[in-house]
Amino acid sequence: MRNIKLTLAYDGTGYHGFQRQTNAIGIQQVLEDKLAKVFGHTFRIHMAGRTDAGVHAYGQVVNFKTSCTIPVDRIVIASRKVLPYDIVVTHAEEVPDSFDAQFSAKSKIYVYKIYQHTVPNPFWRNMIWTIPQTLDISAMENAMQIIVGTHDFSAFRASGGSSVSPVRTIMEVGCQLQGKILELSFWGNGFLYHMVRNLTGTLVNVGLGRTTNDGFKTILEGRDRKKAGATAPAHGLYLKEVLY
Repeated sequence: MRNIKLTLAYDGTGYHGFQRQTNAIGIQQVLEDKLAKVFGHTFRIHMAGRTDAGVHAYGQVVNFKTSCTIPVDRIVIASRKVLPYDIVVTHAEEVPDSFDAQFSAKSKIYVYKIYQHTVPNPFWRNMIWTIPQTLDISAMENAMQIIVGTHDFSAFRASGGSSVSPVRTIMEVGCQLQGKILELSFWGNGFLYHMVRNLTGTLVNVGLGRTTNDGFKTILEGRDRKKAGATAPAHGLYLKEVLY
């Protein structure tokens, strides 16, 4: 059996998250059903991480086992013929049998996009969070540096997650403004349920002057979700890359 690793980009707007669902369509279901036509048999994929409904990806990673002999350099082309327009295989490779998209991952990079404008762009309504106010980017950058390192992120953890420990390590953060679009980036060894969206909602409060940098640090150290900001909308979040 061959172990195939795929890198995916997708628009999560039309799906109820990545994981296969009982009463709704998840991206996993579409991948397994459509790619079975390419490989000639059914299979179950292993994913690097479960993205929620409406969340997008530039670099989601999956793997699966197959007995199909299709050359690896033909998989990307063949997948285009069966997958819908909003799910794209960007890279395919054969990997060692021990590779697992989830458990072999060392870290992940997420980005969150915010459009600062009083007039929403209708073409971005499902891709970027629009905020009518101007944010204090410098204050947000300073607040983001507070989370670099190993911390208990209970204050930014939503209920319903499966992780036992709330401790995560953030290696690097970024805050980049391109025109009116602000992109927040988070590189960490793992992320709790809704962690990036909850961090973003709280950072926006910093940018609006509702929370100070000291207040942000107090929220982190207090470990109380009720003290943090609202959860940012799903449609501004992207899984950018999974590192192995």
